[in-house]
Order: sequence, then structure tokens, then C-alpha cells
Amino acid sequence: KSLYNPDFGLINAAIRHISDLFHLVITPPEWLLSTKNVLGLDVEHVATTRAQWGLGARDAIIFMGIWMGIGGNNMLLYLAALTNVPPELTEAAEIDGANSLQTFRYIVWPQLAPTTFFILVMSFIGGLQGGFEQARVMTNGGPAGTTTTLSYHIYTKAFEEFQIGYASAVSWALFALIFVLTLINWRFGNREATY
Repeated sequence: KSLYNPDFGLINAAIRHISDLFHLVITPPEWLLSTKNVLGLDVEHVATTRAQWGLGARDAIIFMGIWMGIGGNNMLLYLAALTNVPPELTEAAEIDGANSLQTFRYIVWPQLAPTTFFILVMSFIGGLQGGFEQARVMTNGGPAGTTTTLSYHIYTKAFEEFQIGYASAVSWALFALIFVLTLINWRFGNREATY
């Protein structure tokens, strides 16, 4: 939250420094205080407007999610999977004259297919049910509801507005959606994960 502060946050300080260094006129975004977004979608109307184009709260949370997805658990899973690639296979590829790119493409990457499939399925599930922590801690679903995710919506309906039945129904609908889409992923994505 401090990184995205429009007055003294590190990101806007870096933007201002680059702007001064190269003599550019760049206005740093207001991040968590703004309803602007990369697509220029207007919050109040179902339309794209030039006034809404820019970086805002939704984009800040998306960037944070991408940053968390690149590092963290997924990287640990890939590192663990890399240790399970049999060295005999890479040695055989080197003896056969394969360069490093060919070794990665034809030996290492197929060995990482089950891990990649697992990460894709778990990321897909996390993407559908995730975002609660970021929305709650950083913006409380604001400004103007632009960062309200489905899980945060369920939370507010259940524990702030005490509409337990409605929140439970939305939760079951989310479960059914995740279940069906995971089965589809499992059916069509599992082909690449087998040796």
C-alpha cells in the first residue's frame, strides 16, 4: 500500500525521477485513489471514455497479482521440478549434439509438463476465487467498487451486510463454476502433462 502512495510512494518517486532525468512531462498516477484503468472503462457507464484512461486502483492490484504470481510458490514449484529432471537425459542430449535451447525444448520442458499443468490449474482456480486479500487490505473494494472481486463481494454480503443466504448462494455458484472449468482444464490440458 505504501509503494502505491501517490505522494511519497516508491513507484511514483521512481516515475518522477525518470521524468526529471529525461526531461519528460509525466504525471504519476494516483493508483489506489483513482478509478482510471488501462482500458479506459467508465465506472458509471458501460462505455470506454478517454477521461478514464490511465492507471488506477484496479491496475495496481493486477500488477501486484502478476508480481506475486511470477515469484513465490510457482517459482519454488519449478525449482523443485527442475531438480527432478534426470541428468542422464540432458547428458544424452549433449552427446547427441543438442545445444542448450534444444535440450530445454525437447528434454527439460516436457519433464516440467506435470508441474506446469498443476500451476496452470491452481492459478486458474486462484484467479477465480482470489483477490480478496488485496481488495480488503489495499482498497476495501473501492474506489467506486472498481476493485471489488467476487470473493470480496461474498465477504461483504455475508459479514458486513449479514445477507448470509445470498452470500452462500454466490459461493455455491462460484464453486460450481470453478469445478466445471477445472474439469474442462483437466480433460483438455492433461494431455500435455503425460509422458
